Amino acid sequence: MKLSCRHLLARAALLAACVVSMSGAFADVVIVAPSAPPAPRFEPVPAARAGFVWDAGHWNWEGRYVWVPGHWIAVRPGARWAPGVWAPFRGRYRYIPGHWI
Repeated sequence: MKLSCRHLLARAALLAACVVSMSGAFADVVIVAPSAPPAPRFEPVPAARAGFVWDAGHWNWEGRYVWVPGHWIAVRPGARWAPGVWAPFRGRYRYIPGHWI
């Protein structure tokens, strides 16, 4: 009985270590800029494409604002795409990336 309990505890510890180490791999990068982004650039939205949703271009902060052009993203069945937005955050602006909900 003791051997199986030790074996079970060792497996549980290994699983916990894996979960903790993997959680850092999926951490989101938080982008904070000192000022509001410029107005979005005009990008014509391409014709609809079956199985994809258009993610419009946005400004990215890289020490200065840099435009990232729009692109297609494969649809996830049963989910809806929420585009990224810049939002006020503690006197600055934080980018909340687009995501599926």
